[in-house]
Amino acid sequence: MTVDHDLMLELESLSALRLDPAEREVMQPALQEMIDRFDTLLTLDTAGVEPLIHVLPLSNVTREDAVIPSMDNELLLANAAREKDGAFMVHRAVE
Repeated sequence: MTVDHDLMLELESLSALRLDPAEREVMQPALQEMIDRFDTLLTLDTAGVEPLIHVLPLSNVTREDAVIPSMDNELLLANAAREKDGAFMVHRAVE
């Protein structure tokens, strides 16, 4: 892939960046060098290599849900501005 002026303008638009011509002249060869390095990786034989999800052998640690006692409802609602049927009353957020 060749990074030309049109591609730079498209990338600016997609990334919501506004580069002046001097910045574009600096960034164009830098971006081309990055792409060339990735093109080198395309020459590697990756047949039989399993894709990685994560580079470290991590797994999600979860615990079992357990019902535990909570605070008394009357104590929780003691300072409520408005309360109805044991719950906080709040202004409607959705019409």
